[in-house]
Amino acid sequence: MDRRLLTIAGTVTAVVTGAAAAGIAIATTQQRRNGEDPLADEELGDLSPVRTSTVAADDGTPLAVSEVDSEDGEPELTVIGVHGFALSQRCWYFQRRALGSLSLPTVRQVYYDHRGHGLSGAANQETSTIEQLARDLDAVIRAVAPSGPIVLLGHSMGGMVLMELAEFNPELFADRVLGVAFIATAAGEVGGTGLSRSLLSKYNPLTRGVGGLAGWQPGLVEFVRAAGGQLTRQAVRRLAFGDRDVSPRLVDFMLEMLAVTPVRGLVNFIDTLGSHNRYAALAGLKHAHVLVVGGDSDRITPYAHAERIAAELPDAELVRVRGGGHMVQLEQPDLVNSHLIDLVQHCLGVDGAEGRRRNWWWKR
Repeated sequence: MDRRLLTIAGTVTAVVTGAAAAGIAIATTQQRRNGEDPLADEELGDLSPVRTSTVAADDGTPLAVSEVDSEDGEPELTVIGVHGFALSQRCWYFQRRALGSLSLPTVRQVYYDHRGHGLSGAANQETSTIEQLARDLDAVIRAVAPSGPIVLLGHSMGGMVLMELAEFNPELFADRVLGVAFIATAAGEVGGTGLSRSLLSKYNPLTRGVGGLAGWQPGLVEFVRAAGGQLTRQAVRRLAFGDRDVSPRLVDFMLEMLAVTPVRGLVNFIDTLGSHNRYAALAGLKHAHVLVVGGDSDRITPYAHAERIAAELPDAELVRVRGGGHMVQLEQPDLVNSHLIDLVQHCLGVDGAEGRRRNWWWKR
């Protein structure tokens, strides 16, 4: 398919694919105009999975996994969500709900927590790397999705993990991965725009001790502090979200997720983020349909990163979310979900496009 650059306005006049998502977006906008918080009663992150399990990584580290079956019979495809730095599988709340309602195609969903995050086992300094996280994802796929077509969703650090997996296990992408969604992520140069490379270094005393030298990049410091229990609500709001009005419930939800991961664990991952450079790995995605989503108010991985990924993948669909921040899938879920649904449908050709539907043998 030709790459489409879609400029999305974050209002009721936005161009949104998917009639259902558009309808929800209109209703949500009207609630905001009436002074109502559409998420006031939303129990964010609390959807019950069909099954939970613990998958052992290759070194034995336990990884917490949740599975959600299709409501409409045998699944045609498995969607696997890979979350970002300092978060957990709970960040896919809105995507999980939207994909769970799909009947064309029927979708099975898998979500898990990275080591050192959420309910999974701890990571040490040596295993707090994108390379290790890619091998963990490979172990999850082997354990709970050993056959059949796959679509991978990667947010932030999760997108970086998908790039490394494509380099580590190219056969998987050639044979089974039909689609990939990169959301608010980067293929390299993380210190070039957005966060400072010197700040990302694990040798920086600011990130090691989360101390008092916070003048230059206070947002990241507060983000790390949040996980250490020193909650600064305003800074987390600014760093996680963009320029639109954001429900206080979303800020609360972010603080809940951040509070789970110990600050010393976050520090161990900072060096692998700063040294991330996987532009060459993008070549491994030539067999897949690729969606690249970026918010143009993202203060962690600015929109230029999404443009660079799409430039390396000329057949990718590039979506620019006006006013969207780093947690764009929480901030503007209806818009993001509509494009994810398009991606899943396109992969199997149910939208009339040429997909990669095959006669798969499912081993469940």
